[in-house]
Amino acid sequence: MEFDEEWAVLRARAAEQQETSMRLNQLPAESSGPTPGGGSPDFGSSPAEKKTAANTIENELEPNTKKATDWADEASSTAVKTFDGWQTSAGLKKVQKTWDQQVRTLMGRLSSEKTALRGASGYFAQNDFGIRGQFAAVSKSKIDGV
Repeated sequence: MEFDEEWAVLRARAAEQQETSMRLNQLPAESSGPTPGGGSPDFGSSPAEKKTAANTIENELEPNTKKATDWADEASSTAVKTFDGWQTSAGLKKVQKTWDQQVRTLMGRLSSEKTALRGASGYFAQNDFGIRGQFAAVSKSKIDGV
């Protein structure tokens, strides 16, 4: 069998084996009511999990990153002084500057992720209430009597 023929057969088999499915946006049949926090079961985390993650960033990641940065800065500064007058010192200064920029970027990212996690639950709730209000306005329209 030629390559093109074999490739066509393999693609046809793969297409036959590919499953298709459809899922409606609704709660599973075994659900007896709204999910905790008001979200659907498809959300990756609950408001409590978002709060825990934000607290982990604030209480563990940010302070530990700061400690590691301070330690690395101290060690790099000592090495720069030790190699003063050599090309190694100039290279270490350049590495230290790049390191400091990367740390600032990381710390900024951690801070923005923490803020986003803390704000996400509120945004979802606001959207849910807004959509509920829109449906409530529609249900009170003249269409109800038809």
